[in-house]
Amino acid sequence: MFDNLSERLERSFKILKGEGKITEINVAETLKDVRRALIEADVNYKVAKTFTDTVKEKALGQDVINALKPSQLMVKIVHDELTQLMGGEQAPFNIDGEPAVILMSGLQGSGKTTFTGKLARKLKKEKNKRPLLVACDVYRPAAIEQLKVLAQQIDVPVYSEDGNKNPVEIATNAIAEARDKGYDLVIVDTAGRLAVDEQMMQEIAAIKNAIKPTETLFVVDAMTGQDAVNTAKAFNDRLDFDGVVLTKLDGDTRGGAALSIRSVVDKPIKWVGTGERMEAIDPFRPAGMADRILGMGDIVSFVDRMQQQYDEEEAKKLQKKIAKNQFDFNDFLSQIKQIKKMGNLKDLASMIPGVGKAIKDIDINDDAFKSIEAIIYSMTPEERQKPDIINGHRRQRIARGSGTTIQEVNRLLQQFDQTRKVMHKLSGGGAMKMMRQMKKKRR
Repeated sequence: MFDNLSERLERSFKILKGEGKITEINVAETLKDVRRALIEADVNYKVAKTFTDTVKEKALGQDVINALKPSQLMVKIVHDELTQLMGGEQAPFNIDGEPAVILMSGLQGSGKTTFTGKLARKLKKEKNKRPLLVACDVYRPAAIEQLKVLAQQIDVPVYSEDGNKNPVEIATNAIAEARDKGYDLVIVDTAGRLAVDEQMMQEIAAIKNAIKPTETLFVVDAMTGQDAVNTAKAFNDRLDFDGVVLTKLDGDTRGGAALSIRSVVDKPIKWVGTGERMEAIDPFRPAGMADRILGMGDIVSFVDRMQQQYDEEEAKKLQKKIAKNQFDFNDFLSQIKQIKKMGNLKDLASMIPGVGKAIKDIDINDDAFKSIEAIIYSMTPEERQKPDIINGHRRQRIARGSGTTIQEVNRLLQQFDQTRKVMHKLSGGGAMKMMRQMKKKRR
């Protein structure tokens, strides 16, 4: 995500770093290169020009030319303006109401139905909501079936009406059903089209007028660049939605949609989809995204993803085992599963300040844990619980069973032993206290 833009911006700032003397001329040259980088990232041309004009005005106004470290001051100004360009503050998300009603809109193929399931899972888990999903795509039976499959994965009910082709009636009846059965959150998945058309606009507007949603979200595929911005504008002109959801930000996207939508449509980005997993959804933080674009990481989002996987009761049990030096391969396997749920490994690493640039040319495979898992799964239950009993004969059997070599098995056992010793030494409870404090702050 944003890799090309980050690299181009970094090269632009080197124009200042390499100069012995900073002048208005090379400040202008730097910003000209920044503008090119933004346009190549598919940012709207007017947005890119306004952005660089504002940065130039502020840079000269803050006397970058006479600053001790002009390139650093320039980076700060660009960071602040990128943050403002994407909305400034994190936009609020309203889930008050009895029930709260969220209306999803967007074109077919934007990831709208998948995001509906992801959002239901997140609000159920983190806000203790009782969601009811509503299938209002009456034109594609596959869409209704897809919603039901997703809902089954997260243990959430779906309201649908076989044979009813009136989405307004279905949505209205669903809300009545939610009130009757005590669901405090209704998420309505509507029909999409391959392109904006009048029938779709009339239908989604009629649904909105009938159910009076607390939040109306427009879901758009970030990989479509400026087409995403144009589609968002067309929808907003008719629907006046509350916020944007950008999906597929983990793909080979140039970032133009994320940087242009707020300026062109004047509506905030509220959520981003960052992968195929049901956990791959983050609230949109303009400052954090600016950090990542400039290669500074995004530690807040990293901690947020950690907390999504954090279970305090399980952590207490694990802490006791570590303190008694009883941490075993079952626990190790459980920790690997939690890390994998957090998302794409390279994306995660890039959130840690200073790491993104260091690993930009390194291919981090999401299958990196496969050989480790294969080795652990090839152990007997007793071997997983008591790694110390794994002798030479057992290592040979484990290597054969996992399709690895004895050297790989030995390496894992050595690393596990070292990890267990370090964890035992550090088992004073500091990590637990830290995670509890972070969880309280997040609430």
